[in-house]
Amino acid sequence: MEQSVRECRSASLQSICRAPIASLDCMEEFQSTAEQLCLQLTSGGLQGYTTPTSVSRQTSVVTPGLRYRNLGKSGLRVSSVGLGTWVTFGGNVSEEQAESVVVAAYDAGVNLFDISEAHSGTRAEIELGNILQKKNWKRHTYVVATKIYWNAKSEERGLSRKHIISSVQASLARLKLSYIDIVIVHKCDPMCPTEEIVRAMTHVISQGWVMYWGTSRWSPVEIMEAYTNCRQFNCITPIIEQTEYHIFCREKAELYLPELYNKIGVGLMAWSPISMNLISGRGEENTVGCLTKPSLKQKYGSFSWVEDETTLMNKDERTQVEEMQKQREKLKEISTLASRMGCSLTQLTIAWTLKHESVQCLLIGASTPQQFYHALYSLQLVPKINATIMSELDKILENKPVRPPMISTLALR
Repeated sequence: MEQSVRECRSASLQSICRAPIASLDCMEEFQSTAEQLCLQLTSGGLQGYTTPTSVSRQTSVVTPGLRYRNLGKSGLRVSSVGLGTWVTFGGNVSEEQAESVVVAAYDAGVNLFDISEAHSGTRAEIELGNILQKKNWKRHTYVVATKIYWNAKSEERGLSRKHIISSVQASLARLKLSYIDIVIVHKCDPMCPTEEIVRAMTHVISQGWVMYWGTSRWSPVEIMEAYTNCRQFNCITPIIEQTEYHIFCREKAELYLPELYNKIGVGLMAWSPISMNLISGRGEENTVGCLTKPSLKQKYGSFSWVEDETTLMNKDERTQVEEMQKQREKLKEISTLASRMGCSLTQLTIAWTLKHESVQCLLIGASTPQQFYHALYSLQLVPKINATIMSELDKILENKPVRPPMISTLALR
């Protein structure tokens, strides 16, 4: 009798201690209590936020509210906030200023740097490579994510095996690295077989040039097709989908990507025009700025991806203007709410995005260290956004995505 009781107790202990399958709940349990204590000790507004002077990469106390999560269901751990270099290496930002932003992000505990061929051509990869070589940081302390980008006007079109391999080799040479942590395939190529794409990505990973691969601006159907081909041909599956997610773009990130995470382990790396300062709101100035698509193209025309975004918005100018006016009115109401909370519109929208558990990493952009710290303060606002604030925001936005009702095939017959 006693032996059976002991066996039952040991079985129950094993079930409690057994490592669960990677999930959002499991990722949260790995966070250290030091981060929680650091978050509780932090109080006050942006004026009370101090720039971190020195940070030990071995400790978890880096920035209040900053957490580290597994990307997708892989073992790669990244900070919940990453540096998107769209603004950092673009426009009129000098090399010294760009370096100061990268160093500020690294010192604050951010370990993910996202770059792309679309960031002013090859400048982003070259300058980031120079910064990493100059600072001589330990390779395991940062993660570099770059993209294989193509569009209809680029010299090399499509996602052929030749284009993928040559792009990876060129990125390695510009970054001056022995390997790239994540290579993201930007846009799916309808003219190239999915089997060729997944086999090419498996090849560059097998060669040791790349550790992981992911997708960007792929539809859920295309991601599922890539996963199916990977399983069929014994290839390496993608771990991440990088997609646009903010208060005016919610359906894909809230309805479909969490389901893909649970089914096939594809995580969500989000970017937002608001966090990238493409749409800027400054609650402290009591003004709200919102860039229309034509002004977006005029201001950020050096980014080749802007052409793809703006060509889709030229169908109905009247509808576009009406939609932008509605967004301005909503931004004004949200700005009032942000002022009541003691933060800016940008900080509130970033905190709103980070509040959703499906977002494993949010990319923020900045052209100066001050802008970066201004956005990073949003981490301290996440605990303040309770159910009341979320419901109030949903009432203002009126765009919470809802799944369409299930249709029975028997009823159709």
